[in-house]
Parts: sequence; structure tokens; C-alpha cells
Amino acid sequence: MRVTVLGAGSWGTTVASLTAGRNDTTVWARDPEVAREINEEHTHARYLSGYPLPKRLSASADLDEAVSRADVLVMGIPSHSFRKTLEAAKPFVRPWIPVVSLTKGLESGSLLRMTEVIRDVLPGHSAAALTGPNLAKEIMAGNAAASVIATEDLDVAAALQKVFARGTFRVYTNHDVIGCEIGGALKNVVAIATGIAEGLSVGDNTRSAVITRGLQELTRLGVALGALPETLAGLAGMGDLIATCISPQSRNRYVGEQLGKGRPLAEILAEMNQIAEGIKTAPVAMALANRFDLDMPIAAEIAGIVDGSISPDDAYRGLLREVKAGHEAEPG
Repeated sequence: MRVTVLGAGSWGTTVASLTAGRNDTTVWARDPEVAREINEEHTHARYLSGYPLPKRLSASADLDEAVSRADVLVMGIPSHSFRKTLEAAKPFVRPWIPVVSLTKGLESGSLLRMTEVIRDVLPGHSAAALTGPNLAKEIMAGNAAASVIATEDLDVAAALQKVFARGTFRVYTNHDVIGCEIGGALKNVVAIATGIAEGLSVGDNTRSAVITRGLQELTRLGVALGALPETLAGLAGMGDLIATCISPQSRNRYVGEQLGKGRPLAEILAEMNQIAEGIKTAPVAMALANRFDLDMPIAAEIAGIVDGSISPDDAYRGLLREVKAGHEAEPG
């Protein structure tokens, strides 16, 4: 297989490093200097400092060159530029090849999941999502991890499973694309809320309650959209949620923690060199919740912070009221 990964961020480069173990792999970088560094020095100092890249991994800043060779196209592009990049790549995409999203977000305006964007831009291509509790630096360090390749065609899923599985990185297949993508997108919103609790030093009990209530919210929205509840209790749901909410490596948790410490959102985002998808996902999640008349108080509080209508302190008080309310019976 010839694999091309569009996007040389930390996760895109990590996935490219995994596939390069068994497959001819190219990662596309917007910045020619990043492509040069990967090709000549086998490093990526900006995002993966201290982690050597496989010498077999090649990089290109030429979109035509990178895409036209691919048997599998992997999209490691943030949600806000996902469609634009895919449309730019479209003239060079060979017929029928599968397209895999690494992006854990939702498209603003259309409210589409990333595989839906793939099908919209590239009809006739199998669209899949690779998702799960996957922190890039831990995987680059060789720590064991598990992920899910989700696509409706399980034959395609089985083929892609062989492309991405490598060493201690285990890949499972799942046909519930909706559940896998909603779990991946919404956990970022919950991680911001958990980070706020951390920044305010309110204790592990409160953080645990926010995570648990957050799992109920993402399950509620996923099921409304057609997901299977058991998917949200698995790697793509609860597994990813736990990792993102508790890990200091989590960008979304970091944003929440800094908000909890009183820093303005614009200032936090300006200093970051990577995207915190939860910031863009929260308003989209609320638009979907309103479509189905769903109660999603955690997402509502984070969306309020994003649009400036409430402060992090107010959001925390809202979350605390939700935790204390007890108006909803615990399942089981």
C-alpha cells in the first residue's frame, strides 16, 4: 500500500510513522521546511521534539505529488480547513481509494461529521475514521495503545486495519461510524470542562463527576444521531474521553485548565501551536442538540465560554449545579 497522510501535525506525523513501518508512506506538510526536516533529519522539532521519525517516512510540500501516488489517503487536517484541503486534493485523488479521517471534530455550518464531508467532496470513495485514546507522544515512545477504524464496509475496515496496526499499536474495526466520530468530537468539549475544574482546583471527585456526566451527554447525542450506545462505552467513546480528560498532554484539557486559572480564551489560543478542536466543536454540538431537543448542559456551558456569553467561573457554577442536581436517575 502507498499511504499519503495530509497534515504534518503531531497526530498526522505519528500515524504516518506507524504506517511507514509496513507501507510506502508520504506525509504532506504545508511548510516546505517541515518537509525538508522530515526527509533529511528524520525529525519534527515543532510537534514531536525528541522523537526520531522512521527513515522510510518521506515528506512533500507538493499536494499533487503527495496525493496522486496514494492507495490510501489519510486526512490529518483540522475540522475548520478539512473541506478546503480535501477540495484542493480532489483533482489528484485516484478513483475508488479509501479516505480516512483522523480529525475529531464537526464541521461548522453544515454540522457534518468528517466522514460525511469526505463523502460530500469525494462521492464514491469509502470514508473511514481512525479514532480512540491515542496520545501522539506516548505512541511515538512505543507505549501500547488501541484505536478503532470505523467504516460501514467491514471488508474495507479489515484492509485498513492491516495498514494502521503496528507493533504495540492495536487497531479494532467498527461499523458504527456515527458513534465513533461523535465520541471523538464531543470528548474534546468535556475535556475543556474537566480542565476548568482542574484549573479551579475543585478536586478529583468533581472532575470525575464532570467526566461521567459528559459521557452521558455524548452518548445522548450519539444515539439521537443513530449511534449504538455500546460504541460510546468503548474505545472511541469512554476510552478516548478518559485519556483526553486526564492527560496533561491533552490540548483541550490544557485550554480548560488555563481558563479555570482566569486567563482569557483568546490569549490561551494565541500561544498554542496546535488546534484545540473542542473550542470549535462546542457550538456545533449545541446546534445538533437543539435540532433534537436534547439537554446537554456541559456542552452548553463550554459553548457559552466560546461565544463570550459566560465566564469560566460562571460555567463552573453551571457544571456544579448539574453535578449536584440529581434530577436524572443514574442508569442501572
